Amino acid sequence: MSQARKVIITCAPTGAIHTPSMSPHLPVTAEEIADAAIAAAEAGAAILHLHARDPKDGRPTQDPAFFVPFLKKIKAHTNAVINLTTGGSPHMTVHERMQPALTFKPEVASLNMGSMNFGLFPMLDRFKTFEHEWEREHLEKSRDLVFKNTYKDIETILRLGTENGTRFEFECYDISHLYNLAHFRDRGLVKGPLFVQSVFGILGGIGPHPEDLMHMRRTADRLFGNDYQWSILGAGKGQIPLASIGAAMGSNVRVGLEDSLWIGPGKLAESSAQQVQRIRTVLEALNLEIATPDEARSMLALKGGDQVNF
Repeated sequence: MSQARKVIITCAPTGAIHTPSMSPHLPVTAEEIADAAIAAAEAGAAILHLHARDPKDGRPTQDPAFFVPFLKKIKAHTNAVINLTTGGSPHMTVHERMQPALTFKPEVASLNMGSMNFGLFPMLDRFKTFEHEWEREHLEKSRDLVFKNTYKDIETILRLGTENGTRFEFECYDISHLYNLAHFRDRGLVKGPLFVQSVFGILGGIGPHPEDLMHMRRTADRLFGNDYQWSILGAGKGQIPLASIGAAMGSNVRVGLEDSLWIGPGKLAESSAQQVQRIRTVLEALNLEIATPDEARSMLALKGGDQVNF
């Protein structure tokens, strides 16, 4: 009898999309972020995708000083792979967004594979009251915002990351992003196995319909063959359904409060660990095995947790 397929669960416990007023469960302080990440790892997440926030008002920040406390605590309590954002916030410069990955030299860093409209403003229709004024501005400004990742930007991030032994979670919000990744692969700037995170449901990117997921899979298969690990990120209410469809088709999965605040219709998730456990239940019902952090390292050809700068 053949062995069950291993599935990598990535968890993103905080992030730059949602604001603190949207959920009382969104971690903001370093202590909260560390505790949320450790709980997600204990629930089965092999990779932890991490952002930082200013504890005074919950504003996203890429200042490395805000990463230090939770990185140290997480590393002391779990063997999980640490994946640091180079996305940060759409309102930041590329230089700002790169600082944590440059400073800490993680095993993995995220990399958005193209410039795009990034519409968060529809959330203003659902959330009317905000504790901090920056939250409303953060959403409103996305009406006239291009999340910038030019070819030059991507080349710079790839070069600097590769020099540090960091590999990438290539976040692909549309079909064109897959072709951009193939372009850099063909130029020899990236090598397999590619970790392709297909993102569905962000206004400005590909939609959340199952046919969109199938189209991404067909295109990635055609471009990359067997030289990639596929993962599914569904935003909002699409998180668990799209991850479930993807897993049945051979993907890895990503969950967490960065991508969705919900655990069910109209019900806020109390933690990212709760979302990890929910998708783990689905995966195990499909007779799939949950990859450990070291199995994820092997699947993605990572340098190892002892080679980072934290």
